[in-house]
Amino acid sequence: MRPIDFFDRGVRLFGNAVCMRAADVVLSYAEMAELTHRIAGALQNRGIGPGAAVAVLSPNEPLAFAAVLGTMRSGAAWVPVNARGTVSEHAHLIQLTGCTMIIAHYSLAEHARKVADCVDGIAVVQFGGPDPSLPDRWLAPRDTLVAPLPEDPAATVALPGTGGTTGRPKGVVLTERNFETIVTTFNACLPYPADHRPVNLVAAPMTHGAGMMTFPLLPLGAEVVVSAPDAVSILENIERYRVTQLFVPPTLLYMLIDEQRQRRADVSSLRYLVYGGAPASVERLREAVSVFGPVVTQLYGLTEAPIVCAHLTPEDHALAFDSPQYEHRLFSAGRPTIATSVEIMDEAGKLLPAHTSGEIVIKGSVVMAGYHNNATATEEAMRFGWYHTNDIGYRDEEGFVYIIDRKRDMIISGGFNVFPSEVEQVIHAHPGVADCTVIGVPDPKWGEAVTAIIETKPGAAISPEEIQERCRRELGSVKTPKTVEFWTELPRSPVGKILKRDIRQQFQHGKQHREI
Repeated sequence: MRPIDFFDRGVRLFGNAVCMRAADVVLSYAEMAELTHRIAGALQNRGIGPGAAVAVLSPNEPLAFAAVLGTMRSGAAWVPVNARGTVSEHAHLIQLTGCTMIIAHYSLAEHARKVADCVDGIAVVQFGGPDPSLPDRWLAPRDTLVAPLPEDPAATVALPGTGGTTGRPKGVVLTERNFETIVTTFNACLPYPADHRPVNLVAAPMTHGAGMMTFPLLPLGAEVVVSAPDAVSILENIERYRVTQLFVPPTLLYMLIDEQRQRRADVSSLRYLVYGGAPASVERLREAVSVFGPVVTQLYGLTEAPIVCAHLTPEDHALAFDSPQYEHRLFSAGRPTIATSVEIMDEAGKLLPAHTSGEIVIKGSVVMAGYHNNATATEEAMRFGWYHTNDIGYRDEEGFVYIIDRKRDMIISGGFNVFPSEVEQVIHAHPGVADCTVIGVPDPKWGEAVTAIIETKPGAAISPEEIQERCRRELGSVKTPKTVEFWTELPRSPVGKILKRDIRQQFQHGKQHREI
């Protein structure tokens, strides 16, 4: 089935029920369906359909999700674009994926036009504004019904971007087959009774895991509540709308724990409090179970194999806290899900036994078809017939998978991927910088805090705030270093390579150099 077919099942069974709500917009399944047909018809009238790609640039918003579903109904591929990114980042991704249109929220319309100025042949259409409706001038008529396209398991449904060793994204090809696996596996991991309509709260960006976790709930007639990404709003919405499920990165989970200790909101409706996207503190997980009950659960996935590769269940969490001999499982990503194989492999392609470290590799129908127009990168990632995650880990005798290090130096801060080389390039461009490196330092709030360590040129006077402002302007707030330190000399190997491992060890041992 296509993703839009799962949504249409929800429309047939729950047409008059609320599909998605936000502060100023409430759409039923029938109303959402009408919008998706009008959007799909408008795209097809412009010659946009199978083989094309459309970017949706918006904060979390029901009409943005209608644009995503409408794009899928047209047969075009959805390109998720993080609303917090920069013009240059977005232009690169849109050019990379071959987008022909950006559907932009009115608050980002000017930004979208700047992106379009950087790429040839891009149309920009706007939605929202003081009148929270999509402009009729580019939508197809209200009675439009777009004929369903034939199923094609290999058809491209989405083209999310993901970084590489250079920090520049590659386009990940996700197909109908991938989405069908995500929907069925997700619902096997987090089941609901047949007569129970889920209420899913979305606070993290819908371009992220939170968006992927929305699709599996649509055929169940779920009500999706769009919330501001702060603990107070989330807790208020859980209580008001009797939310049964939400996804949060660890950073937001910690904020929810702290706020709930004071607020004591009624969260008894929660069935699944899903976390993922970054390592989580075991002590904070213990607090989460204490505060929210036995509903805490983890899903592990990557852009190339989204959300349903491994699962640490609510029962796993409860058992680990009740029985000390199982507490180590909380350091794991869980066990492979029903449709996914997760193993540990050495450099020669040999699968390794339990408690032997190697690269985590994945096989199954959740794994991407490949990187868009990049056969070399696809071949490298899929060698020996397995997707290589570039994570180093091991598994135990019962199949729990443990991530112990990253093969590359990617930082996960607040659930977002940050590639050090991209930040380093911006810092290097400062005329007073002689050399620099960027690492992730364990942080109770962010999971990892982006940290810059800089050698200055003789006589140069640079403040941390100056570096942070430069990075914020060029890269956005997520990739801006939380801490900037100036060292007289960075540790280097005999061939002059900066030794990031040595720097990390100094931070771990509390022997940070102080600003000079």
